[in-house]
Amino acid sequence: MTPRGTGEVPLGRALLRAMRETGASGAMLYELAPDAPVLRLAALSGIPPPVLDPWKRIALAAPLPVAVAARRRRLVWAAGHQQLAREFPRTAVALPYDFALGAAPLTDGSGCLGAVVLVWPAGHPPELSEAERTAFETACRRLAGLLPTGGAPDGPLVVVPPPAREVGADEALAAVDYVERLPGGGCALDLEGRITMLSTGAAELLGVATARMLGRRPWEVLPWLAGPVFEDRCRAAVISRRPVSFTALRPPRQWLAFRLFPDGRGVSVWISADEERDPVARRPAEALPVRAAQMYHVLHLAAALTEAVGVKDVTDLFAEQIVPAFGAHAMLMYAAEAGRLRTIGQRGYPPEAVEAYEGVPLGTANSPTVRALATGEPSFYTSAEETERHFPGLAKLTGMAARAVLPLIVSGRPVGCCVLAYRHPRTFTPEERQVLTSLAGLMAQALDRAFLYDTKQQLAHDLQAGLLPHRLPPVPGLAVAARYLPSTRGMDIGGDFYDLIRLDEHQVAAVIGDVQGHNAAAAALMGQARTAVHAYATAGAAPGEVLARTNRLLADLGQDLFTSCLYVHLDLRSHLACLASAGHPPPVLRYPSGRTEVLRTPPGLLLGIAPDTRYAATTIVLPPGALLALYTDGLVERPGTDPDEGVAALAADLAAARCTDPDALADAVLSRRGTRTERRDDVALLLLAPDGPKASHVPQAADGPEASRGPDRADGKADREADGEAGAAGADRAGETEGDG
Repeated sequence: MTPRGTGEVPLGRALLRAMRETGASGAMLYELAPDAPVLRLAALSGIPPPVLDPWKRIALAAPLPVAVAARRRRLVWAAGHQQLAREFPRTAVALPYDFALGAAPLTDGSGCLGAVVLVWPAGHPPELSEAERTAFETACRRLAGLLPTGGAPDGPLVVVPPPAREVGADEALAAVDYVERLPGGGCALDLEGRITMLSTGAAELLGVATARMLGRRPWEVLPWLAGPVFEDRCRAAVISRRPVSFTALRPPRQWLAFRLFPDGRGVSVWISADEERDPVARRPAEALPVRAAQMYHVLHLAAALTEAVGVKDVTDLFAEQIVPAFGAHAMLMYAAEAGRLRTIGQRGYPPEAVEAYEGVPLGTANSPTVRALATGEPSFYTSAEETERHFPGLAKLTGMAARAVLPLIVSGRPVGCCVLAYRHPRTFTPEERQVLTSLAGLMAQALDRAFLYDTKQQLAHDLQAGLLPHRLPPVPGLAVAARYLPSTRGMDIGGDFYDLIRLDEHQVAAVIGDVQGHNAAAAALMGQARTAVHAYATAGAAPGEVLARTNRLLADLGQDLFTSCLYVHLDLRSHLACLASAGHPPPVLRYPSGRTEVLRTPPGLLLGIAPDTRYAATTIVLPPGALLALYTDGLVERPGTDPDEGVAALAADLAAARCTDPDALADAVLSRRGTRTERRDDVALLLLAPDGPKASHVPQAADGPEASRGPDRADGKADREADGEAGAAGADRAGETEGDG
């Protein structure tokens, strides 16, 4: 990005005036794009342009200060890095430096035109003064009158402040002589890090000719400065407007000290030999500041947190990414619930230390965690002695000497606290403290989302458990096995349902269905569908009529959700089964010998589409010792495969299973179908075996990945007799009848 203005154009003059009158050290002007809800960077001053590359275009809905200011049309203020980390953790992680920030909307009376961001040096008071606020508001009105700019094809206007003063040729030469006489050497960098002046002494210390360095960045020419240290320190100096220093090893044995002094035009760097440092005492890798070595883990955690859904996901990610990155020996994470501490994750702490504070009231416990939650401020204890002074007995109880205590705050509300602990004394550098504070902001928002997700999960589990039958009724002469496995994605709530309905001493009905969707509405409709089927069945309606009446009810509800359903009426004396289907996958009949057959019943229209739909019924004879398998499509459908292939595979799995007991057979089929791991859809399975011993069943409570199972049962009559000619394809089948709905 090449500077295109030094304050000559009206927009540049207005931006410099805003900085001068408010005392800000940097400014960014955004205008609202005419064709999209996007803020685009129009002008900037006092900030290294490469720093803003990720923020040239910002979605108006983004959780960033400038977007919030434009969207809500109000001033957004962050007095320092800690406040920025609490309220805008993404910004704080990307810019882990100490500075104050204010963002305000630019309006024309009828709508928002954009926003301006002003940056103040580190150490600004917690609030804007009255004079600063008035100057800020005046600057906003002035800048709004210069929008829109129409955008520039070669990027934002970069406004360079004028030099501190004009000098003549003689004074300029005297300044060069002054620099050359001093021990060590100096160089000047512009805001983008390019060298604009290099003294002879500095060139000698760096070991490179002056001509080779001018106009280039030091880390582009010198391999031993090519790490993130030099660039990071330059940015820290410019953004915080504070002098910074660091050391680097010039191979093979020369340690050099760099001191950086910033202003709005660039950075003055003084370089000297570090005579006090033993050239062999440290390895070159140790020249990197700890923060730079940790940034990979920080960014990796930030990316991973976008995919974390539950509380355990968040705590595990923190333990796996940040604990080793910062060399910690232990981690403890608390949630603040109902005025008490609750442990939600820990690594490396002795059990007695965890139990000591579990459930203690926040108002009575004396611990760094409680203090951090009360004040909202992070705290750092560098040794066991320091910890002991503030919290007697804590170091001995935990076995930890140093600790970083990070409150997790969202919108001023504490959601928890995280502790990184060390067995040995440790000093936390200012950079580490800033990065950890930024991480706490990210963690707080991720944890807040995770709490909400887990609450929804529990609600979904409770709703699912309430809508599915807790126990199927025992039926003499019929063995039953039922399984329900929720999807492993989303809310773990869906519309799969099943039921077993006793009609009289010798007749029973079985139903299985699947409501479209995976949400609370689908689950609610599932409950209505199951109740309707149960009511119409017990009223004595024929299978086709049961579906027709249920369909009419669901269509009248007008919920725009559709339901597949398979209804089976069993006469246990005659072994006749009457089936009616509303777009549901076909059942599978397993003969006593193990052979299987897919029963292709008339599919019918899904329930809830057309209120006057009629449903055909098919009657078959179940041979003694046969078993009927009803299921939902989650058991047979896979992405990119033909559903008929999945049904055929299920039939093959039923045939291949050696067992005949319905419970054992259900477990074998689920294992063969791979449903114990990842499931993209809910799975329901209902196995019916006439002539089997009665069986009770407790369905899964929808709170875990494994389906529950009822008590063991005796084997049925499988393989006692030949298949015979009875069955779905047999000549004795009663054929198809049409429901009178």
